[in-house]
Amino acid sequence: MRIAKLLALLLAFAPALALAQKDPADGAPQPDVKDLMTKALKDNPGKEITLISVDYPPGAIEHVHRHDAHAMLYVIEGNIVMGVKGKPEQTLKAGDTFYEGPDDIHTVGRNASKTEPARFVVFILKDKGKPLVMPVH
Repeated sequence: MRIAKLLALLLAFAPALALAQKDPADGAPQPDVKDLMTKALKDNPGKEITLISVDYPPGAIEHVHRHDAHAMLYVIEGNIVMGVKGKPEQTLKAGDTFYEGPDDIHTVGRNASKTEPARFVVFILKDKGKPLVMPVH
């Protein structure tokens, strides 16, 4: 009898648990990322730098991810919200900067506005040949 009640409770809460685990970026506008330049570092074998531009349309939300790299961001236009696991979110405006380290999990990345676009550039120092973005499961 107890097992039946426990099973009934689990089934009743299953939809709520599924929603709680859903990525907030699902269905939201996604960023437009452009590779501007990648350059191998001759004086630092096995490393390369990549410069990308990122356009956030209004309401854009990124998926949780990591870079396995040093990433330095500079906001050109608009307002964005950034955050890594274990640290508070930061709202950034044009002229502000943000840093993510190789061990950071990028948990928050979104346009702070539902009506205005935002744009920023990211300078990434990484191991040569590694992907820029890696999903977190």
